[in-house]
Amino acid sequence: MPSTTIDRLIINSPYEEPQRHWRYDRETRIFELVEGRRPAGYVVATPGSKAFDDPGIFVEIPLVNQIRPRVKAWREAGYPGVTSITKRLLEHWTDPENFDRRRFFFCQLEAVETLIWLTEAAPAERTGIEIPGDGGEYIRQCCKMATGSGKTIVMALVIAWQVLNKVANPQDARFSKNVLVIAPGLTVKKRLEVLYPAADGNYYEALVLAREIAPRQSAGAQLARPRLGERRTDQETQVCGQTRGQKRRGLYPRGAGRDGQCAQPSGHQRRGSPRLACELGGGRKVFAAAGSQG
Repeated sequence: MPSTTIDRLIINSPYEEPQRHWRYDRETRIFELVEGRRPAGYVVATPGSKAFDDPGIFVEIPLVNQIRPRVKAWREAGYPGVTSITKRLLEHWTDPENFDRRRFFFCQLEAVETLIWLTEAAPAERTGIEIPGDGGEYIRQCCKMATGSGKTIVMALVIAWQVLNKVANPQDARFSKNVLVIAPGLTVKKRLEVLYPAADGNYYEALVLAREIAPRQSAGAQLARPRLGERRTDQETQVCGQTRGQKRRGLYPRGAGRDGQCAQPSGHQRRGSPRLACELGGGRKVFAAAGSQG
């Protein structure tokens, strides 16, 4: 029933696509709970208004509202066109058997799904979708998320998707094993240390890559053992190598990265997802992930 106030702020589950939303009529200033998802958009101040309770003007974002239903249909079809690495990651992230220890919000999954769709879905799926650029060398794609919605976890999901695909298919130009994380200050930078694969409590070990996909006792995990590392005092880094003949399991491709090296700042104890850590170094393409105060 229409009302001038909202009596319930939480009307949807964070784990499912929104089913209802509060529709606001700026002329009557009445709220009404209606079925369906709220269209993507933002509110700007009414031109010339100086009222403290200015309802503003809603500006729709047509591109987002075109992409959402296509990503939904693609999801429901089983993510056609993605690589085997991507498919296994998506299946793991949405597996109900993992919900008791970790379950991602719908907005988190939709954010990474959208980036994957833009990268891996068949061209026919993306017909009519043109994301404007600035004419620069790099394509810029942004996922705007609300404060508290878990942006750092989304960054970890995207990094794992990009790097593991690049390790498996080094010639695939769609993926990158170079990651640039940008933070607005030291406080946020400290919070983003969970994105470093060798850090204690990193998100890859805790949330993104389970033992079933990247088992700690696999050959890749052997890199975590200090006896395999040596200190390079000239660069103040620790370099880890992997011996020939070691078998890989899970998402680590057979034969990839043999006799490879990985560098990390001294003082960090190597643990977590070492194959991911080793592959963050080399290559030309750069994937940038930005952290924010929210």
